[in-house]
This record gives sequence, structure tokens and C-alpha cells, in this order.
Amino acid sequence: MPTIDIDKVCWVILKAREFDAKTAPVEEEPGSNPIDEDMREVLEDLPDDPVEEELKAFIESLNEDEQVELVALAWVGRGSFSAEEWPEAVAEARRAHNDRTAEYLLGLPLLSDYLLEGLAAFGLSCED
Repeated sequence: MPTIDIDKVCWVILKAREFDAKTAPVEEEPGSNPIDEDMREVLEDLPDDPVEEELKAFIESLNEDEQVELVALAWVGRGSFSAEEWPEAVAEARRAHNDRTAEYLLGLPLLSDYLLEGLAAFGLSCED
């Protein structure tokens, strides 16, 4: 059973959904008036995306145990491990842990879904 604060996991899920909703930029250099451009840049995946930076900073601020459990929870959610294999998932995540946890997690295209499924495998949700 995960020991990471569920509120932290739910915050990552929320921000990961915002990050996943981004689209490829329509223009190389958007103009200076967002209204004229239908606020498209809010949904565009730009190099200086504040959502990505905020999410990355949050994950990096977690202690090692929390980062390890977040990775293990994503692995349970994607089906690499079952809830019954939680100790093995945590052990493998701990073995693989390095200073690129945020980049790894942000590279998972379905991170929010994996984390939601991982919580559900333990009978947990963000609605509790």
C-alpha cells in the first residue's frame, strides 16, 4: 500500500492532465496579443511551458521515498506490476531511482491515467 500523501499524487495527476492537453504550436512566434490569437498559446506545448516547469519542480521537491512511490504507482497503473506486487514495484523503482525522476514521469504520455489507475488498484481515488 502506498504511503505517499494521496493529495500529492492527486496534484501531480491534475497538473499532468494540464500538461498532456497541450498541442503542437500553431505559430513559431505568436504575436503579442493573446485575444487576437484566440488564446491558442495557452494550449500550445511551448519550450517555456509554466505547467511543465511547475510539475517538474514539484516532483523534484518530493523526497526520494515519495519519488520512488510515485514511479511505482505509475507502473502499477500501467499494468507493469499488480497491487499485490507493490513491494516489488517499489524495490524496482528504488533500484532505478536517479535525479531524472521528473523527466522520466513527464515522458510517460499517459501519466495522469497511470497514476489514477494505480490509486484505483489500491481502492484509492482523488475524490476521497
